[in-house]
Amino acid sequence: MPVTQSRWFRSSAMMCAVVFFLGCGGPAPFTVDTPLHLEEHLDEATIEGSEVPEDIPEPVEWRFDEPQPDWRPAKPIPTPWAAVKPVRVDDALRLPLTADNRPDDAPRLIGTIYVDLPDWNLADWGYVEIRARAQGPRPSVGLYFNYTGDDSRPGSLFPFYTWSTGGGDTPLITDGTVQTYRLSLGSPGRIWDGPWTHLGIIFKSQPEDEAATLDILSVRVIPREAEFAGDRVGVEELKGGARGGFEPQRRTLYMHAPGRIAYPVRIPEDGRLDVGLGVLRDNAPVTFAITATLRDGSVEELFQETYADHRQWGQRTVDLSQLAGQTVTLALEAEAERAGAVALWAGPTLSGSRRTDKPNVIFYVIDGANAEHMSVYGYNRRTTPNLERLAAEGAVFERAYSNSSWTRPSTASFMISLQHSAMGGQRNGFNVVPEEVPTMAQHLHRAGYQTSVMTANPNAGRMSGLEREVDFFREDWEEFSYFGSRNHRQSSRYLHEAFLGWREAYPAEPYWVHFQTVDTHRDFPAVAPFSGLFIGPEQLRTWEEWNSRLDQAGGEGPYSEAWERTGISRVAFYGTVMGLWDETMAYSDYQIGRLVERLKVRGEWENTLLIVGSDHSSSPRVGIGIQDSLPPPWGYAMLRSSISRIPLMFIWPGRIEGGQRLSQPVSMIDVLP
Repeated sequence: MPVTQSRWFRSSAMMCAVVFFLGCGGPAPFTVDTPLHLEEHLDEATIEGSEVPEDIPEPVEWRFDEPQPDWRPAKPIPTPWAAVKPVRVDDALRLPLTADNRPDDAPRLIGTIYVDLPDWNLADWGYVEIRARAQGPRPSVGLYFNYTGDDSRPGSLFPFYTWSTGGGDTPLITDGTVQTYRLSLGSPGRIWDGPWTHLGIIFKSQPEDEAATLDILSVRVIPREAEFAGDRVGVEELKGGARGGFEPQRRTLYMHAPGRIAYPVRIPEDGRLDVGLGVLRDNAPVTFAITATLRDGSVEELFQETYADHRQWGQRTVDLSQLAGQTVTLALEAEAERAGAVALWAGPTLSGSRRTDKPNVIFYVIDGANAEHMSVYGYNRRTTPNLERLAAEGAVFERAYSNSSWTRPSTASFMISLQHSAMGGQRNGFNVVPEEVPTMAQHLHRAGYQTSVMTANPNAGRMSGLEREVDFFREDWEEFSYFGSRNHRQSSRYLHEAFLGWREAYPAEPYWVHFQTVDTHRDFPAVAPFSGLFIGPEQLRTWEEWNSRLDQAGGEGPYSEAWERTGISRVAFYGTVMGLWDETMAYSDYQIGRLVERLKVRGEWENTLLIVGSDHSSSPRVGIGIQDSLPPPWGYAMLRSSISRIPLMFIWPGRIEGGQRLSQPVSMIDVLP
């Protein structure tokens, strides 16, 4: 640590403490009745140093209102498949996809263009911004890295080294407007180490589309530091070390070294400070320090560590119990050899012994749960024995309904307690919650709660802007990937493990967590021992054979012509689907029971309000498909109970009378108020 900077901070801290304790107009100290989120109180903090450096690299931009000959199409590896043929229009480079751009073994239209880079280091760059217009039913855009020219790699569509590790393709808005799409460059070192030599843009249609176009107006590559150049200090929702990939997103305070942010606080009993450390580059380590300035002006150094791993957060706990009852100036300090290096403090939270009657809140959404196939609602298969036991301790709404037939509009609606139409409805599949409307997470965060989201469905997260004021946001990770359907049917297990890991790192109460599991999303069969619970092995083999034949004949669906072509009984097929769904529901119920048992072992259950609900019922095609006669196609009614009737239960031990069955009709948007 540079000695001169350290002494300057220490002497400055002593002077500030003397002024504060003499009562010379200093702010009143914070008390910690509920977890204190330091990043939310920058207006009341004393900030020293943390100056934005003047030598931050500028973004690099290509504008396509003028020719950019360095951008060229990539030749696909399968030779019968044609490369996209870019066309110059007035203000853009147009990528037109046609049937020539469809691989033989893939249903999508796909085209890619790329540009050479001057041997950049990927660790220096954070995002790619693409300004574009798009046409076609729900196309998407993504990134490729480092063109190799190697056309011998099995399974590869284009000769690039790898694709973006920043979270998959981004859906495009297709109403003719120009939109800006920010794509994360992901995690340097996650796939390869070395220079970044090429940037590729991949444009895809949805399956079965006949044509799509993307007009690219500009492409900007943004340095990692540029995101933090606007202010000396600030708050951002960031992934580990400000990187992409599958790391959890954290609500993060940032500053520039050398810098100091100080707060007057009264340390509670069993006081502790929990925080994640992060940096932008391995070659720009930061020395993090936490100090307490006492009444006599003396400074206690509580923590110091030089951290340099940009790939992940360094989670740390600082014990403050020796200062219990004292009013001190608690300071977060950062120093570095490289002036202006960004220091990231993820979720800096001061807490102590529980001093509030506010309950923990677990909002548990079983994505796609069908109340009519849950034994807690009288179904003749024992699919939910654990929810039955919980129902005896709380209140069950017999007539609860969703606000939509699918996840994205439904979740956005009940997270702000407004009908989807009040938000203006969907715009080409998007429905981002308006900034002026606080979400459930924001309400709870502002009430002193630690907030967390554990969702296995990307339609229940950032696609609608539901990450705001969430301390710990886990939407996808290596062990579980919604897009890749790995462990889809075990999502609750992985979500619970992530939740318990968060609780170990941030054990203070109260907390709010939103689970959204996808165990029942047709990833059949369920895992053992639930596979075979209702559907025997012979019946399962028959159903799998039916599935294959229907795929070859045009696909299953209540109104598909594949039933007549194959002679397969639609009612028998969907009857088996419901049995397989019942098995996944039984697995989900089992995991909820395990979670409750863990909460009891941790001593949290008695202080916890558990709300169990759903975003919609099971697939519309299943509810209709099991009928002997079909309604007309326009009668694919969203108000059918097989689509809209959902579970809704409230359990709060000792506070909600058990065994209640409420018959009033209610909606998921009633949960928040």
